[in-house]
Amino acid sequence: MTATAPEENALTPRNGHAQRWLILGVICLAQLTVLLDNTVLNVAIPSLTTELNASTADVQWMINAYSLVQSGLLLTAGSASDRYGRKKMLVAGLLVFGVGSLAAGLSQSSGQLIAARAGMGVGGALLITTTLSVVVQIFDDTERVKAIGIWSTVNSLGFAAGPLLGGAMLNHFWWGAIFLINIPVAVIGLIAVVRLVPESRNPSGDRPDLVGALLSTLGMAAVVYAIISGPEHGWGSGPVLLTAFAGVAVLTGFVLWELHIPYPMLDMHFFRDQRFTGAVAGAVLVAFGMTGSLFLLTQHLQFVLGYEPLEAGLRTAPLALTVVALNLAGLGARLVGRWGTPAVIGTGMSLLAAGLAAIALLGGRDYGGLLLGLVVMGAGVALAMPAMANAIMSAIPREKAGVGAGVNGTLAEFGNGLGVAVLGAVLNSRFAALVPGAVGAASLPVVLASADGRAERERITDAFASGLETSQLVGAAAVLAGGLLAAALLRRAERTETD
Repeated sequence: MTATAPEENALTPRNGHAQRWLILGVICLAQLTVLLDNTVLNVAIPSLTTELNASTADVQWMINAYSLVQSGLLLTAGSASDRYGRKKMLVAGLLVFGVGSLAAGLSQSSGQLIAARAGMGVGGALLITTTLSVVVQIFDDTERVKAIGIWSTVNSLGFAAGPLLGGAMLNHFWWGAIFLINIPVAVIGLIAVVRLVPESRNPSGDRPDLVGALLSTLGMAAVVYAIISGPEHGWGSGPVLLTAFAGVAVLTGFVLWELHIPYPMLDMHFFRDQRFTGAVAGAVLVAFGMTGSLFLLTQHLQFVLGYEPLEAGLRTAPLALTVVALNLAGLGARLVGRWGTPAVIGTGMSLLAAGLAAIALLGGRDYGGLLLGLVVMGAGVALAMPAMANAIMSAIPREKAGVGAGVNGTLAEFGNGLGVAVLGAVLNSRFAALVPGAVGAASLPVVLASADGRAERERITDAFASGLETSQLVGAAAVLAGGLLAAALLRRAERTETD
């Protein structure tokens, strides 16, 4: 019982930890650094190609090693934080991430940078899961939705700010500076965590599930790798199909193993809870719609509307800014208190779907239509995402908060990859059907270069825009259906608990 004393002494039933908002600021700073590194490297590709003589395959591994390791370890990292202490894992995550950043910034070859990025992924997995589980520990039920809303705001801000920060750094420094800037943040975070964050862990002291950790890590890494490599090698290619099949087979083995051991890392009986199942479905589809849409939208802004990469990035910022503004205002938390979680999730998902439809139908040649769609999407994400994260965490026992955070992070990674894969496939299929000889949207620059005259180029561009429109509408339909399903399951669960 001594292991849980700091948590019990620090928390009060009414209002949580006395320094909870200061602690939230600290862990959000750590979270922001991790999220920035998901996208910041994209703008440094030309510099890496020149200075490290990196091949295309090297660059892909530099980018993917981070997300691949991070997504594979999320469940394991969450389980470790529950067993060994969330504060300890938060400190370990900051240390690993800081050391990895130093190694990345000082790398002299492609291999060194790839290895350093993989190490940063380990630290990132520990930080993503531990930060959310700490939020659950230090905030009571009345403030938790608002706190998770602020935590979610950091996710949106990190996603949008990565390319912009990277571009600004590269204008004044060499490419290694985009990693070295993480070190002072990690040091500040370490000092603050040691001094402020209370220790907490699962008091039952379950035995470690080493087989489950291995299976979940290998399975998730294989599935994510298949999703990442699909656009390059083709979704029907042997390596992609084999990797995807292997990943699904290993994850199936993980589920069977978890069902038959006394101390599972992830209790599969959680999925019998309709609150949990509904929130899981919604979380996947929010990530599906937002990430898939932005993947398509950046192509639309550059290939159809003719913006440069940095200009295109700036024009997607209204989505993140809307999420930030509404979450900081606490709108979602207030509406959850008035309407209830199912209604807020249903409304948020409907707004997200409406934003996708607005982009498809109104944004073809006019940025005004895109802007409207982005703002409406941002409002939907601001309402739905914190409510769903809170629903997932509330459906899992508090002592298993780390596993809950791991589930939440894994779902986001899966939804992100699924959105890019499915909506990208719809775009490729539609574009190839309208432009004979095109093998997909990736061939647009080649097809345009070989076009005979302005009229032919406009026809090709219109075909691409038509493919984008179809893809966005497919995404809107999927998000709306998922939102209605999630809201219905959550409403049914509430009625069951009331009865």
